Order: sequence, then C-alpha cells, then structure tokens
Amino acid sequence: MGILDAIKKGPDGTDKTDGGSKPLPNVKVLSRAEVEAIIDARAREKNMQHAKWQVSIVDLMAVLGMNSSQDARRALAAKLNYSGRDADGSAEKNMWIHAELLKALAQNGGKVPSNLL
Repeated sequence: MGILDAIKKGPDGTDKTDGGSKPLPNVKVLSRAEVEAIIDARAREKNMQHAKWQVSIVDLMAVLGMNSSQDARRALAAKLNYSGRDADGSAEKNMWIHAELLKALAQNGGKVPSNLL
C-alpha cells in the first residue's frame, strides 16, 4: 500500500474518499437477509421490535443506537456523499440514506462503521 492509499484510509480501514462504503479487508460482506436478522435481533434487545426500521431511516438509526435527528441525518448524508438536491427530510433523501446505511452495515459485518457514528 502506498502512502496515498494510507492517507485515504481512516483508522478503521475504510476509504474516506467514498464515504466508507467499500468493504473492509478481512470482513465478511453480509447478505441483506443477514443484515436484517442482525437488526431484528438488536430491535428485540432494545424492546423496539415494533419499530418500522425496514422503511424508516429514523427507526433504523434508533435501533442501531444512532442519533436520528434531522441534523444527524443531514450529517450522515454528507458522510455517505449524498449528492442529490432533495430537501432535508424529504422522502427521497431519507430513502437514499436508509439504503446506503444498509449497504454500509452489510460491508462492515453488520456493524455501523465508526466513520458514520
């Protein structure tokens, strides 16, 4: 690995130039079903099994122990390199953040990447 590659990577091994969405080395990329099973288990542990995390970014972030405020979602969108023009809190933007967060979980073995916290 060259010096430029080392600079682009954060302390957790994620590539900071793409919002951390690439898989970490030596971490198994999980299927959607595996990620959903992990999230379901977390929801049960937190007595949030009725949360609609499958469709709601607010509920997904809450189940994952993340701040789900509009400011936090705006910051998460920036970390994930959101480039759309949808207004903050729009359904389109929230759906995009939701999908990207699920991808990040899958690529990080079911854990929220530290650069997204």
